[in-house]
Amino acid sequence: MTTSSALQTALAYHRAWTSHDFERASSFLAADLVCAAPSGQITGLADFRAFMEPFSQIMTSSQLLAAFGDDDTALLMYDTTTIPVPHAPAAELYTVVDGQITHVRIIFDRAPFDAARAAAADHPAS
Repeated sequence: MTTSSALQTALAYHRAWTSHDFERASSFLAADLVCAAPSGQITGLADFRAFMEPFSQIMTSSQLLAAFGDDDTALLMYDTTTIPVPHAPAAELYTVVDGQITHVRIIFDRAPFDAARAAAADHPAS
């Protein structure tokens, strides 16, 4: 089985950030990366890292559910377990140019995280 170049890059990036190695993950990201996320557009590697790295730190495990790609695009679907939320499924669509992710569209449900924050606010730790 042959894996497309975009899919290889997306999988390497995914393996790196889900193992909490954001230095390695960043090596697959273009400096001028553009990300479309539920919270809005994020432009540039520094801002994307500021968005994504904190999530990677609260993630305790990740299960890859599906991965597809061609020479220019890749799509990964996965489910993560995080400290506040037991199931946080997501999908990411990547555009890859010369081995670098230049665009990523992230789709996930923010509602469980909002509910977890609200519950924590209602019952602060002693």
